[in-house]
Amino acid sequence: MIAFDSPRLIADIGGLYARFALETSYGEFSQQRSLRCADFPSFEAAVASYLGSLKTTTVAHAAVAIANPVDGDQVRMTNYHWQFSIEETRANLGLETLVVVNDFTSLAMALPRLSAQGFRQVGAGQAVKNSVIGLLGSGSGLGVSGLIPAGDGWTSLGSEGGHASFAPADAQENAVLQFAWRQFEHVSFERLLSGPGMELTYLALAELNGQNVKGLTAPDITRLALDTKEALCVQTLEVFCNILGTAASNLAVTLGATGGIYIGGSIVPRLGEFFDHSGFRKRFEQKGRFTQYVSHIPTFVITAPEATFLGASAILDTQLRSLASSPGSAILTQIRRSRADLSPAEQRVADLVLSKPRSVLSDPIHDIALAAQVSQPTVIRFCRSVGCKGLSDFKLRLASGLSMSVPITHSQVTHDDSMLELGAKVLGNTANAILQLRNELQRESIDRAIDLVAAADRVELFALGNYAAVAHDAQTKFLRLGLPCGAHTEPHLQDLTAATIQPGTVALIISSGGKLPELMALQEKIQQRGATLIAITANQSPLARKADVALVAEHNENATTHLPMVSRVLHLLLIDILIVGLEMRYATASATPDTFSKVSEHNPAPGVRTASPLKPYISHSQ
Repeated sequence: MIAFDSPRLIADIGGLYARFALETSYGEFSQQRSLRCADFPSFEAAVASYLGSLKTTTVAHAAVAIANPVDGDQVRMTNYHWQFSIEETRANLGLETLVVVNDFTSLAMALPRLSAQGFRQVGAGQAVKNSVIGLLGSGSGLGVSGLIPAGDGWTSLGSEGGHASFAPADAQENAVLQFAWRQFEHVSFERLLSGPGMELTYLALAELNGQNVKGLTAPDITRLALDTKEALCVQTLEVFCNILGTAASNLAVTLGATGGIYIGGSIVPRLGEFFDHSGFRKRFEQKGRFTQYVSHIPTFVITAPEATFLGASAILDTQLRSLASSPGSAILTQIRRSRADLSPAEQRVADLVLSKPRSVLSDPIHDIALAAQVSQPTVIRFCRSVGCKGLSDFKLRLASGLSMSVPITHSQVTHDDSMLELGAKVLGNTANAILQLRNELQRESIDRAIDLVAAADRVELFALGNYAAVAHDAQTKFLRLGLPCGAHTEPHLQDLTAATIQPGTVALIISSGGKLPELMALQEKIQQRGATLIAITANQSPLARKADVALVAEHNENATTHLPMVSRVLHLLLIDILIVGLEMRYATASATPDTFSKVSEHNPAPGVRTASPLKPYISHSQ
């Protein structure tokens, strides 16, 4: 944990209420307030109102858990009309850091940090230490998430599992489904395991029982069931708990959640003993051949009122530690890696960005150049050297990186690791590297590479050593598209091919470091012969700078510990992106043959008749 230099703002935003607190030390929340969303025109106005009511005005860092998917800088709430830019809101509120995450991601990250008093067990079962954990929660919707152990920490799953199709387990639930189908084409678990879902179930059961009733709100149904034992309301809660048992059991077997299933949200924790004595646990264990498997998995109800705050705080602390030790955004990581390859003047700009990223984000180019003691054109050259179109594009990537909620990490394999730990680290590192590649993809380079290959007469692939497999995989895929292609992985044959290569050919060199003398010599021969060069390599490597187009794959792999598997996975993914892009171009060419005459001539699109038709490559995702 990083030391608190000032209190931190923690918030939990739902469709009806926005809850705020001030965290003065880790896990200590004070000055809590709950504001009605309807009383404020915007998210920023609600935050500003809370900050204005504080006894202290020194708040530098904030974390917000929101009942909404969070993907990038723009947030648009699905259950309320608020929408905002994370970076603009941070700047307008005068905060140094603003982290915005999905509320269930936040709740999931709180689970390993809950005290024994923060939850209670329902039924039997024993959690397996350092195993996958599942999480469900009913409120205005149904949240679903999970935690996967990764090294010394945890990775939270982003999930929309609440929208999985509901399946009834008995005749009563089948009647509820039939009733719901009259209103909704698709009935998910969320349709029933939520406040609105409870109200729908109440009306369905009334019809099943032949009762003529008026609709009740979920709070009224709960109150009448718990306080007056009103029969139809009690029946509604029983059905609710049973269906939740089915959903929880499905999640347990889907994730292999032997670390337990936790139930949160605003509904179940308020049911108290009713839930404990309901049919939830019995239904959870009704899994046919897998009954014994799920009977060993414990189920818990989260009782800590500040659990979401605790998870948001943990994510914020992780972000601050990452920025303090080595700034964690994709663009900052990229700058650190490529700094040594920049010119001395560009290095001064890089040092300024790494030391004061927030200032660079808000300052005009004149101030950035003055602070770095360089000219304004040097600032622009620096931006282009790190793969951006200019200063505006650089600032957009920097803002997105500084606002990201959970930094991507790499856990180094050590000789002390058990086989289980080793496997978890290898899989975790690969997954994190793929996410980082997604963050750093440069559309302009991909589009340009697709254009060049689509117009080429032929493709020649070059790779050495561990990366030969990538070249052979690419060759197969290009040939299945009907594009003449050769893969060359032996140095002598590479030299012969480069010496005879013709204009109109695209050469694709695959190299992790982009520095091998043999490949640099190939690059020079290829371009002297008038061929076009595409490189799949590291950013700012000598090969990337010389290539006509560079598809960049950065990673933290230590080849002294194990073979460079992660980088090969990234290279294979870049090949797949290129192939799928070509498929799309060829499909367009098939529909409008005059648009891509070069493509039609040399590379017949799928569906275009040729003398010797080739089966097109079918991608894994469309």
